[in-house]
Formats: sequence, structure tokens, C-alpha cells
Amino acid sequence: MLIENKSIAIVGGGPAGLTLARLLQLKGADVKVYERDFNKNARVQGSPLDMHEDSGLAALRKAELLEEFKKTFRPGADRTLIMNEKAQIFFNDHETKPEEDFGHEHFRPEIDRGPLRNMLLESLHPDTVVWDSHFLSMEPQNEGWLLHFKNGNSVYADLVIAGDGANSKIRPYLTDIKPVYSGVIMLEGNISKENAPKIDALIKGGKIMAFGNTKNILLGQKGNGDLGFYASFKADENWPATSGLDFSDNAQVLKWFKTEYSEWNPLWEELFENAGTPFIPRLIYSMPLDQTWKTQPNLTLIGDAAHVMPPFAGEGANMAMLDALELSEYLTNDSYNTLQEAISSYEHHMRKRAATATQESLENSERMHSEKSLATMLDFFNGHLTSS
Repeated sequence: MLIENKSIAIVGGGPAGLTLARLLQLKGADVKVYERDFNKNARVQGSPLDMHEDSGLAALRKAELLEEFKKTFRPGADRTLIMNEKAQIFFNDHETKPEEDFGHEHFRPEIDRGPLRNMLLESLHPDTVVWDSHFLSMEPQNEGWLLHFKNGNSVYADLVIAGDGANSKIRPYLTDIKPVYSGVIMLEGNISKENAPKIDALIKGGKIMAFGNTKNILLGQKGNGDLGFYASFKADENWPATSGLDFSDNAQVLKWFKTEYSEWNPLWEELFENAGTPFIPRLIYSMPLDQTWKTQPNLTLIGDAAHVMPPFAGEGANMAMLDALELSEYLTNDSYNTLQEAISSYEHHMRKRAATATQESLENSERMHSEKSLATMLDFFNGHLTSS
């Protein structure tokens, strides 16, 4: 096996990195995950993820975690309301959505990021994850790399795999290709259901997508009842700095919302009046569809570090976990003579697959922020239901 007697460092403990560590450990690999968080409870985990049959679920199945996932996912969290800016409901599948189950073509079970992360962490050997390991730099040493961390530690690895997200500090060691701004900003907020009773009565544990005036409000309810929400709109890349907003001041953000979303029903103001702060402006980037680089024998990328994309097709985490699945297969495939050959094959297929998903995400972004967004999304959802 190509990775026999090789030390593997995965930098980044997101879904991709943890899934890869699990898959490699099942093959007997020597692997560590270096994560900058102080511990597993250091950050509030974001909005729920929907897992797709041929990517996220395929990775969990190979990782022997599907049965555990079935105990942890949230049935009904994929129920959807589609509304307009006036808070009128145009689509509601809470009562009409066909019963789907694992193996069904369109079944996309939802799971909160926290429980998914915990499930993956608990599947790993003790001390696999080295917490409080904020990557600073690395340099070639022998056949591999010497990695340096902010806590003062340095470690050697024969193979480094960057799973450190869209702002990857390791990616520049492989390529100078940078992500491109998509033109869309998503202002993220979080609110307890007690502080948003009107919205909570509507969402009923599922999700809401509201479209109007080229802007969106997108909401998903987490397992603890909190509502994660995004005001999604087109803006200049410098908007967070030039807006003049203090994102930890609800009153300021509410005033902005009333101005920029002036045609929207006051119902939506409930989210901004009572949200837990700070709000977070998320600039949406994607990698160029034609990106390529020269393969190295001791370094590669997975997840957002490789192919950050807009979230408007639900493919980001799924592609990341498929990266983990495919890379683990390539690294343990005896048909390759060298690690460089195996990594090259992985990267070729990964880039091609990611470009397709990124293109879909970009096209969906345009549809969702167009003048005809409501009609377009209704056509999509009604067509989906018909085909299932």
C-alpha cells in the first residue's frame, strides 16, 4: 500500500478532514488531524447540511457510519416553504412531500453540523485530532513536510492534506490560483425560536426560502430549535467595510434591513430585531472552473480548500466528503506505482467533478437573485416533486 509506513497530516477538522481520517484509519493508515479550534466545543456550528446519495451518504456508508447517521439525522428537516417578500406562501410540502427513505433518488436527509462532527470525531482513534493547532507555515523536509503551528509545535508528515477551508493557508504551497468573488453576500444570523415566534410557527422544524426584489431570505431550523438565517443579496465585494454597519448592533442591522429590504413584510423584521449577535457577512466565492496545477507527491487538497463554491446547490459539504472518499480510495489503490500517480488521478477527477458542481451552484445563484427568482424556484420545486 502506497501509504504504508507513511505519516499523514490532515490540516482542518471539518467534515472532509474528519471523514478522510476515518476512512484512512479503516485502512490502517497513520493519520493525525490538526485543527485550530481549542476543542470540539469552541465554535457554534452552522446551519444544517443535507446529505446526497452519491456523495455525502456514500462517504458515510464507506466509513461504516450510515447506521449511526440514521440515529442522528433529523427526519422532516427537509420540508420546505417557498414564500415571497410579502410573506405569502407559494409552496408548502409539509403535508404533501412524498415519503422518501435511504436509497431513494431524491432523499436528502438533513443533519446538524454539530452532531455530524461529533459522530465523525467519536469514530476516530483516541488523540487522532490535535486541537489548538493553528497552522502557520511548512517547509520541505526529507520526502515530506515540516509543519509549524501557532502553539509552538512543529511536526513532520510524509503526506499533507489540506482540509483547512476556503481561506486555506496550505493551498498556496500547491497553486497560486485564488477564488473569485461571485457578487453575492449572505448576511448570517442566528436566533432562538422563543425570540422569533411568528417565524417558528411557520417553519415547523424545516426550512424557508423567500424571494423578492432580487434578494432572498433563507432559513433553516436546527435540532435545538434555533433558526439559522441568511439575508442573501448582490453587493460589492467591499460592502462589509463600506456599509458602515456594526454587525454586533441589532438596531443598526435592523435599520439597514428595513432600508434595503423595504418592500418586505414586517414579519421578517422579527429575525433582525431579536437575533443573537454578531451577524456575519459571508462573501460568496468560487474557484475558477478551469483551475489546474502541477501534482506534488506529498501534498493535496480536499473540500473548500480545493474547490470552494456557492452554497446554492447544496453541494459544498457533499463534494468535500466525496473528496475524502475518493482520495482514500486512490491512496490505498495498489494499481498506482507512486503517491504522485495516485494523487494526480484523484486531483484530475476531483477538479472535473467540482467544476460541474460549481457551475450548477453559480447558475442557481443567478436564478435565486434574479427578478424572476420566485417563479424560477417554484418551477424547480414543482418539477422535482413531479419527477419523484
